[in-house]
Amino acid sequence: MSATKKIAILDLYEGQPNQGMRCIREIIDHWGSANGTDLVYEEFDVRSKLEVPDTSFDMYISSGGPGSPLDSEGSEWEERYFSWLGAIENWNKNSEQPKKHVFFICHSFQLACRHYGLANVCKRNSTAFGVFPVHLLEEGVHEPVFRGLQDPFYSVDSRDFQVIEPDNEKMEAMGASILAIEKDRPHVPYERAIMGIRFNPYFVGTQFHPEADAEGMRMYLLRDDKKQTVIENHGEPKWQSMIEQLQDPDKILWTHNHVLPNFLDLALKQN
Repeated sequence: MSATKKIAILDLYEGQPNQGMRCIREIIDHWGSANGTDLVYEEFDVRSKLEVPDTSFDMYISSGGPGSPLDSEGSEWEERYFSWLGAIENWNKNSEQPKKHVFFICHSFQLACRHYGLANVCKRNSTAFGVFPVHLLEEGVHEPVFRGLQDPFYSVDSRDFQVIEPDNEKMEAMGASILAIEKDRPHVPYERAIMGIRFNPYFVGTQFHPEADAEGMRMYLLRDDKKQTVIENHGEPKWQSMIEQLQDPDKILWTHNHVLPNFLDLALKQN
């Protein structure tokens, strides 16, 4: 491994306050220290400033963000975003140099699914916000990014939209595979959402927030609007249990300590 590795973080939060960017930075810093690797990261404000990275970075993490993953279709920032994605695809197809890995989080994951036409990206019946179990499928059990996770594992969900009804023909043609799905709810007549996809050997993403930590999630859950959302959709006992789960080392702390660090292992150690 070379002494310095460059990471591009694509910020899709559009200037809104969030915990996601802090968590991503801290995971990168911790991984670099733990692995004796000099990591340099640069942030790109995709939606507010129309910034996208070039192909000079070793790997890329594309964040979550607010709003609809449907309404931005045709916007200038989205066209630039997909142009960047195409440039990375071309690099990986044509270059004999080390390949570029990309991780898509939540909003970015939904955009990628719509871009590739792999599934139906649509509005949820109600907001998903809190700590929820995620179930691995067979491909997920063997996915390097999910190495060390239990089945089910627990993650932070924060979304009004969902990815459902995969197009199996397009998935197969692209070489994509579904890694995980949300908890089965037999009493609710809705299809389970897709929670993770391996798009190709170098692109992977999750609908949940693997970067989320207990500190950030606690701050969100204690906000009046977020607390009310959970109580309205799931009841006050569920909100209370979420607060308690934040201190459980086998729940979101375990996911936080595995998924993105595993991705960094995969993207940086093989190059």
